[in-house]
Amino acid sequence: MKYAVVRIGGKQYKVTEGEEILVDKLTDPKKFDVETLLLADGEKVRVGKPVVKDAKIKIKVVADMEKGKKLEIYKFKAKSRYKRHTGFRPQYSRLLVEKIG
Repeated sequence: MKYAVVRIGGKQYKVTEGEEILVDKLTDPKKFDVETLLLADGEKVRVGKPVVKDAKIKIKVVADMEKGKKLEIYKFKAKSRYKRHTGFRPQYSRLLVEKIG
């Protein structure tokens, strides 16, 4: 099984070929930095210090902006009649891992 651990936008993701992943919304979807931290192909495992130099991972942007599940935020203080309710939907970019090499 071929997989890699990559860093995109400051967060780490374990990816395999043909997999779609959700990452935090990319500021520039045409140019984004993918750093390969670990590359595994069956029994061979290459760990970078801090990155694997000659690893090529081809990633395509499927959806530039996609909204996530709504998060509900409640604030409450006892005995003072204070309560607040707000909501928040995080924005993601959907990426497709085409090839790991």
